[in-house]
Amino acid sequence: MFDVAYFYFINYYLKNYRYALSLFRFTVKRLFSTSHSSVDSKEMKKFQLLAHKWWDEEGEYSALHSMNDIRVPFIRDTLLNMSSNYHLGNPLSGVKILDVGCGGGLLSEPLGRLGASVTGIDPLEDNIRTADQHKSFDPVLAKRIQYKSSSLEEIVEESMETFDVIVASEVVEHVADLEMFIKCCSRVLKPEGSLFITTINKTQLSYILGIVVAEKIMGIVPEGTHEWEKFVPPEELERLLESNGFSVKTVNGMLYNPLSGSWSWMESMSVNYAMHAVKSGARGQSSPTDALAIPTKSVDLQGNRTF
Repeated sequence: MFDVAYFYFINYYLKNYRYALSLFRFTVKRLFSTSHSSVDSKEMKKFQLLAHKWWDEEGEYSALHSMNDIRVPFIRDTLLNMSSNYHLGNPLSGVKILDVGCGGGLLSEPLGRLGASVTGIDPLEDNIRTADQHKSFDPVLAKRIQYKSSSLEEIVEESMETFDVIVASEVVEHVADLEMFIKCCSRVLKPEGSLFITTINKTQLSYILGIVVAEKIMGIVPEGTHEWEKFVPPEELERLLESNGFSVKTVNGMLYNPLSGSWSWMESMSVNYAMHAVKSGARGQSSPTDALAIPTKSVDLQGNRTF
């Protein structure tokens, strides 16, 4: 009799303990996702007003459109240099790319045209609607690209070590918690996967050109788009990456010419820069770029349509 009563007591206790533990975990998860997010609500409000203007090549995002002329080849060529395979037509075929802060899909689409399987995420639903609508005009892109209204933290659990490549172009200067952002990138990226970042340095020159000239004088981007305090020096970004299991391979300076509306590479990183880092992985593992191909002269360098 005592043994039976003791058994029921233990069974009752364990059931309630499991319930309490699951409730505690759920509560912690909710608190983490809401209180410790890399998404900055103030930044979201800025871009909310421009969600319908992503594909206006002469509008507020004209500089991002022209940035594709150098950032797409930078991503493509870096990946191809890490591969020894040959493939005609779609040089990034078989590569799974996560475009974080994809906006209206300005970078997702050219990467998709190069053959990659692209997942674009953005916390603003209006941006995702714009991106979805635009890709629907091209049946090929509709198959290769999927968009989600989500923050990076929200997809971590379902996407652990899922992607071969992450691109975060003109994003890190807008996040609320940069270190958490980098940690999440590491968690969803496969070992030996590549992370590409373009952003703005924190210098006196970047304040003059990036805010005073670009926003207040020439109106290249809407006033208030950037906050100089949130600009990220390359040394700080490199330190954060290396402390989270990345090895920085390349850092290139970038320069925007507002008169010609074009971008070019430069030695100085005093304003804009692009960085490529690789997540550490066990030796002997197959590289995520094994599926890549070497481009031929027939491949469009920008990944744009040729018609």
